[in-house]
Amino acid sequence: MTAAAPPAVQLSGLTKRFGDRLAVDSIDLTVPAGTFYGIVGPNGAGKSTTLSMIAGLLAPDSGTVRVAGFDAASRREQVLDALGIMLEGLSLPERLTGAELLEYTARLRGIGDGWRTRASDLLEVLELDGAPSTLVVDYSTGMRKKIGLAVALLHRPRVLVLDEPFEAIDPVSARAIDGLLRQYVGGGGTVLLSSHIMDVVERTCERVALIKDGRILTEGTVDEVRAGSTLDDTFVDLVGAAPQRAIGWLA
Repeated sequence: MTAAAPPAVQLSGLTKRFGDRLAVDSIDLTVPAGTFYGIVGPNGAGKSTTLSMIAGLLAPDSGTVRVAGFDAASRREQVLDALGIMLEGLSLPERLTGAELLEYTARLRGIGDGWRTRASDLLEVLELDGAPSTLVVDYSTGMRKKIGLAVALLHRPRVLVLDEPFEAIDPVSARAIDGLLRQYVGGGGTVLLSSHIMDVVERTCERVALIKDGRILTEGTVDEVRAGSTLDDTFVDLVGAAPQRAIGWLA
């Protein structure tokens, strides 16, 4: 009998402070392997900080991170091999074309000759092959998102960590990205994404965690969390709507 795969991501008591501000407050979270998982919350809720700790870009003040069964503190190389990362603000070498960037990534990761086919497939599906001589520095925001995703996927990681992958993406490109990620999850991969776009999370994710003030308010399947409503309405109900008042000079 085959042993069950370990959770794709497991957080235990994860905590992070910036000065007096508690950004992430003792989060416990398990992301099952082979799932499309969403983290949602208002600005400043701690989503990006949590993803950055999973990616190893920030060290937690306390608590543990495990990725594909490996402890992030003691098994760093195995965690890096298991992870594909696309986070807001993560810089890329900009004086390369998209194809050159993927070759650079393949060589850094020690991917064999198969990288050429992978790179070609990703550039085609993400519609980046139409500008083969354009440098990354000249890419639009949407193109940067897409080449960042290609870099994250190139080594066929076990877990993809994506921060706002659909932001600044046009509908045609969003459909291509959605199809690519569904293929990846269908093949046993795990996607953990954060997004402000509730309909994207509702449409793509199987499970979702809603975070506010560094704490998980609710977690479960999308149907469980929205409880007969929309995810957008549930989000507003739990987080609280911003106060409304009329501005006379706008009328």
